[in-house]
Amino acid sequence: MEETAVVYKERVVTERVRLHKTVHEDQEVLDIPVQAEAVEVERVPVGRWLDAPAGIRREGDTTVYPVMEEVLVVEKRLRLVEEVRVTHRRVTRHVREEVALRREEITVEREAAPRDPGRDPGT
Repeated sequence: MEETAVVYKERVVTERVRLHKTVHEDQEVLDIPVQAEAVEVERVPVGRWLDAPAGIRREGDTTVYPVMEEVLVVEKRLRLVEEVRVTHRRVTRHVREEVALRREEITVEREAAPRDPGRDPGT
């Protein structure tokens, strides 16, 4: 006669966990600086005679583009007809924007599994 040991494993539920998720939404006011660039175009009549072609030049934030024409006279001369002035201005303004920010929260509930009365807890 011989004795042998038989070992086996069995999964037993000892506890259950239930999760609850709650989403909270909070309103936030943001103060955001926003830049915009505007371009102004101004046409300035000049009507002045030139000895040589006029070049593009800067006057502060303004760039001046000369517009010339050749006029047939007994001799050919340059006459400054107009200047086109392009001014760049940078404007900063604050925009108040209300945005929704979400935040999640988890609640954990634990409950013991029901005991099997026919099962010996020591086995």
